[in-house]
Amino acid sequence: FLRAFRASSASCSSAWETRKKSQATAGPNRDHSEEDVHHPNWICHRKHVFILSEAGKPIYSRYGSEDKLATIMGVMQALVSFVQDDKDSLRWLIAGNHKFVFICKHHMVFVTVANSGESPQQLALQLNYTCNQILSVLTLSQLNRIFQQRRNFDLRRLLSGTEKFIDNLWDLMDEEPSFILGAVRCLPLPSSVRDTIGHILQQARVPELVFALLVVDNQLVTLLRPKRYSLHPTDLHLIFNLVDASMAFRTAESWIPICLPKFDNAGYLHAHVSYIEDEESAVEVPGTPMKSGTSSSVPPQSFGACLLLLSTDRNAFFALSKCRSNVEQKMLKHNCIKAIAEAVGHRAAYRIAQTEINDLLHFMYKSKVTHQYTSPRLEAPYVTAGDRQRLIALYQYLHHRMHSAARPLRIIYHVTQQEAVLGWITNHFELYATFSPLVTKPVAISALNKLLRWIKHEEDRLFILNPQ
Repeated sequence: FLRAFRASSASCSSAWETRKKSQATAGPNRDHSEEDVHHPNWICHRKHVFILSEAGKPIYSRYGSEDKLATIMGVMQALVSFVQDDKDSLRWLIAGNHKFVFICKHHMVFVTVANSGESPQQLALQLNYTCNQILSVLTLSQLNRIFQQRRNFDLRRLLSGTEKFIDNLWDLMDEEPSFILGAVRCLPLPSSVRDTIGHILQQARVPELVFALLVVDNQLVTLLRPKRYSLHPTDLHLIFNLVDASMAFRTAESWIPICLPKFDNAGYLHAHVSYIEDEESAVEVPGTPMKSGTSSSVPPQSFGACLLLLSTDRNAFFALSKCRSNVEQKMLKHNCIKAIAEAVGHRAAYRIAQTEINDLLHFMYKSKVTHQYTSPRLEAPYVTAGDRQRLIALYQYLHHRMHSAARPLRIIYHVTQQEAVLGWITNHFELYATFSPLVTKPVAISALNKLLRWIKHEEDRLFILNPQ
């Protein structure tokens, strides 16, 4: 089992780059669903994901057919059971450049085999997100009842058709830093526009409504919530993934049950999902900041923002549909969709040059108070997929070092041939910044102090400071 993954990753690098380019254009798919351990490309994937029941029954594989991988999943289950017999738990193994990370939760075993350079703790976090993704479809009480009644139950029967959401989740986690930061990205927007949208949602509120969210390009525009409750970043990430993984929501109003594990892992909320579009607001969409460079873009198209209205009442569809119509009417009247489209498009793009800090190439800032983060669009020198992947890997390295359980750090400065990176953690924020490689640590710290003043000046535009 271990020997199978110790093949040289160098021989697979070109094949992986080719697949990465095709995935970038084609989007989430199950093109590799028929692969198995004997397929020449199967070993070349940088990050495998396996889910199986405690009885060793296959549930999901990111690459390859679950049926064809039943034997190797049986070996995984045997490894976990062998360690459990000694009243211990198997957390991770290292074989060559590959890390094998295991998590046992809710009668299931989650395994990832990665050659990505991420730490075991970061990979374990991603497995926990995968578990929460399953809980968003089947509540914890349902899972417990199923496996208590039939230990060898084939969970694929209940999860059929939802594989694309797990696929898309791992694609997002490979490219979006919001997951390791435990924060959501807010769309930079003039505070007057955000306040107007918030007031519109507040005025259109109906008794059946619990939460209302407006989402664009995996970025939060505004959030309406009861004063006593809030949505955890993990739950928001699951909502973003739901929207990002399905284009069907653009065609009609949809009504879908979803369990938000951090809010209530034993029950469902019912989500009314729709898009509010303004055909006059054609926009050239550059893609998510960490996914796309400036070298490519999508041709101008009619722009739409995804509105999610969540209720505990399964019969509230028509009430929320009427609420949605009122919101749409007022947002179009006040040109809110046009303002959002301009914020997403090139004309008002959030660029590193706006900070006016020399030698600063990129940064990520997380507010610990709001659990929100911001970063500019990726520009030169991060225009290729390899350059962007290198930058994300550097941020992951800083994050791992600073959050190490054995020796956590408040500040770290790291220099490579291409850039210098600095991480800084306080009680109020986390900041990760990239500079030209010749910038010294004192100069970098001075630049970060200037950057903090700029963020403070722009915080009304960058963050949601007062949720409705």
